[in-house]
Amino acid sequence: MNRRNVLLLLFMVMLSVVLQVAVLPVYIVSSFKPDLLLIIAVFLGLRGSFEKCIPIAWLLGLVKDSFSGLYLGLNAFSFLFIFFAIKNTSDRLYADSPGLFVLAVCTASLACSAIDLLLLMMFTSSGGILYSIFADLIPYMLINSFTASLVTLFPWYARPQEAP
Repeated sequence: MNRRNVLLLLFMVMLSVVLQVAVLPVYIVSSFKPDLLLIIAVFLGLRGSFEKCIPIAWLLGLVKDSFSGLYLGLNAFSFLFIFFAIKNTSDRLYADSPGLFVLAVCTASLACSAIDLLLLMMFTSSGGILYSIFADLIPYMLINSFTASLVTLFPWYARPQEAP
């Protein structure tokens, strides 16, 4: 990553955090809020290099954990697992496809909820967690997919990225 890409990524992460934490909760019901940090992690998994984006994906999860009030490291592990899965499959696919990006975000939304559920069931004894996670799963997947489809309309999405 050159300096311009690093600054653009840092700006997009800061803008996503501000939108996800301060702006969107005021105007949108919580089950219809897009997970902008997960969309950035999927984008990095499809387009970024393996060595440089592993710590970034983990840090994106930690940022989400620190602002969500859940257990610290829960989303960090989920984002890291999703990044590994997407990166290992994207090397075999045409990763610049907008359709693949939307499909990967939809699948990552499902995987993030499933991993969070698995980890919470293993390490906590809270009842009713299955219903609370899967009650909003379909809107969560749909709004993340819709937001990912909007991301593909930006002009910087079509630019060729660096080779891994």
